Amino acid sequence: MKLTQTKDGRDYLWPFILITSLFFLWGFAHSILDVLNKHFQDVMEMTKTRSALVQAVVYGGYFIMAIPAGRIIRRFGYRKGVITGLILYGVGALMFIPGSRLMSFDFFLLSLFIIGCGLTCLETAANPYVAVLGVAEHSEQRINFAQSFNGLGWIFGPFVGSIFLFSGDANIAAPYAIIGCIVLVVAFVFSRVKLPEIGWEEEREPQKEVSLWRISSFVWGLVALFFYVAAQTGINSFFINYVTENIGISAYEASLYLSFGGMGLFMLGRMVGSFIMQYIRPIVLLRLCSVGAILAMLCVIFLTGHVALYCFLFCFLCESIMFPTIFALAIKQTGSATKEASSYLIMSIVGGAIAPLLMGVVADHSSVAEGFYIPMICFAVICLYAVVYKKLTKERK
Repeated sequence: MKLTQTKDGRDYLWPFILITSLFFLWGFAHSILDVLNKHFQDVMEMTKTRSALVQAVVYGGYFIMAIPAGRIIRRFGYRKGVITGLILYGVGALMFIPGSRLMSFDFFLLSLFIIGCGLTCLETAANPYVAVLGVAEHSEQRINFAQSFNGLGWIFGPFVGSIFLFSGDANIAAPYAIIGCIVLVVAFVFSRVKLPEIGWEEEREPQKEVSLWRISSFVWGLVALFFYVAAQTGINSFFINYVTENIGISAYEASLYLSFGGMGLFMLGRMVGSFIMQYIRPIVLLRLCSVGAILAMLCVIFLTGHVALYCFLFCFLCESIMFPTIFALAIKQTGSATKEASSYLIMSIVGGAIAPLLMGVVADHSSVAEGFYIPMICFAVICLYAVVYKKLTKERK
């Protein structure tokens, strides 16, 4: 059976392709923040804790906008949710043009917050939509494949950011002006096409109403997703700081390592992960990857030099399948409440606002390396979720 084909033979390949294109756009938006973080430290001479507000406002937007985004999607459908997200994303990006003249950190934070609200709408719509574009048994495989293009965006973000911010004269407006225009064009395209409003068979059948908060696999999936995004954002935020301080290379070189090394492995992991899920159960793969990530963080904390760098890059490979797999596992038993469940899961992305701030405090008062205890603990929580997941699917709170 095809990845996008339902049990009754319908094929949703075209909607799958359209929605998958969005994964690149928000991957780019997130990954360029890691370069922006270091840029503000250097240009505005601020502490690591203050520069971490770059991530905090974007991921804070997820917490504030997730429920409204879910309501928009439930009332008007996936397509309107996508268009709303793209418009907010585009407007926030174009605000960097006047921001580059003002050079006010607070104005940049406002622009990034608006981008974060737009990304919330996109993810709230796209993640569950990709999950239901076919039979439920292949939801993890389908969402991992789509998220591979998110990984492509994560590669381009640091690369483009390094060109404009770390080589020659810094131009903070240019990358955001370009992506803002592209995003608004994509919004126009989506305004002219129709997307089928679908769900899994069990979602369309009348069923007894069950509170989401009584579905253990969803509730603990929410917790696991919070800790995953916290770990991923913290790692990405301080990769450049760690490499420049512990390996002794320039910020420009470090951003290239992040782009083609870390994010390249991240994308590869999602593509390979989607393939091998045909042979290894997603939950088993999640356990293995979480253990690998824990070991990688231990090496980052206690080792130095290029060995530590290679272990760091290995962590990107391990974490690659975590978000889409946890998301798909968490909504698997939510049935008719899938759209509502998605908005809560996207709200959990606020974890990305917290970890960088905590790691910034540790880095300012101790060392950047010791800050990576925080993502290591996060991976331990994910490992626990993967271990007990089978039991959770049989429980009702």
